[in-house]
Amino acid sequence: MRKIVLIGGGTGLSTFARVLKSFPVDLTLVVAITDDGGSSGILREEMKIPPPGDIRNNIIALANNEEILTKVFSHRFSTDAMKKHSLGNIIIAGLTEMYGSFPDAVIAASKLLNIKGKVLPVADALVRLIGELDDGSKIEGESEVARYGKKIKRLTLDRKVQALPEVLREIEMADTLIVGPGSLFTSVVPNFLVSGVSEAFSRSPGKKVYICNIMTQPKESEGFDLKKHVDTVESYIGTTFDRVFWTEVGGVEKTVLERYRRAGAVPVRNDLPDDTRVTVIRGATTELIIDGREKLVVRHSRESIVSILRELEILEEILL
Repeated sequence: MRKIVLIGGGTGLSTFARVLKSFPVDLTLVVAITDDGGSSGILREEMKIPPPGDIRNNIIALANNEEILTKVFSHRFSTDAMKKHSLGNIIIAGLTEMYGSFPDAVIAASKLLNIKGKVLPVADALVRLIGELDDGSKIEGESEVARYGKKIKRLTLDRKVQALPEVLREIEMADTLIVGPGSLFTSVVPNFLVSGVSEAFSRSPGKKVYICNIMTQPKESEGFDLKKHVDTVESYIGTTFDRVFWTEVGGVEKTVLERYRRAGAVPVRNDLPDDTRVTVIRGATTELIIDGREKLVVRHSRESIVSILRELEILEEILL
C-alpha cells in the first residue's frame, strides 16, 4: 500500500485529504501548530495548548462518514458568551486536559471519528511565528505574518521545538510527500521551522511534490507567481521538489474571480513554462462554505486531485 504524507495546515490539506481517504493508501497528515486566531487562538492562550483548529479540520476531513459525531465536531457556537468557539476545538482541548497530552488528545479525537488515516500535529509545543521584515524589524504571531507576508525576509519560531518522533518516522518512510496546498507563510512553511522536519524531508527517499495554491492571498502572497511559491518553500525545506503542480482557473465563474480580485487575490501565474517538473492541472472549482456567512471559494476539484494522483502513478498502482 502506497504510503503518502501530506504536509500543511488548514483548508488546502483537508480538501486533498477528503479525496485521498477514498483510495486504499496509507495516509498521514502533518499539521502546523502556529495558528493564533479565532477559537484556536483563544484556547491556546487560555489553556496553554497547541491550537486545535487545523487539527480539527483535518480530523473531520478523514472521518469515516458524515454522521452525528462529524456534525458535532463541526458545530460553531453563535453566542458571544462562547466566544464563537468550535465545539470540536473545545472537545480536543478537553481531551488534552483529560490525557495531559495534546498528541494523545488528537489520537482520542481521531478514534471518536473513526478516521481513515492519521492526523499528527508537527510538534507538541506552544510556539509563535516570528517574521523578519526587509527593514530588519520583526513581527510576532501568525495573524501578523499573514498581514505582512510579501514583506517578510525570513520566518522563524520564537523558540526551538522538536518535531514529534512519529512525524519524522512517517516522513522518512513515505513513498510520496505532498506539500500544500495551503497558506504559504502560515500553513506550509511553519512545519519546516520545527527541528528535524526539513532534515527528515531531505533524507526521505519518497517522491517530493508541491501543490501550488490556485489563488494568491491578500497581503500574505500578493504578487507571488508560481516560481516565487516554489522558491520560497524550497528555501525552507532545504531541497528541491521532484514534481510541481499548477492548476488553471478556466472553469471558475468570472463573478467569483472578480470578488477575489477586489479582495486583493488573483490566480497564481505559471511563470515556469519550461520547468520540466511542472504539470498543469485543469479542474479548479468553487465550493459553497458557511462560516458566519455563505460564500463561494475557489478549490481544487475532486477531478483535479484525481488527475494529480494519476500523474504521480498512485492510482495506477492501486488499480494494479
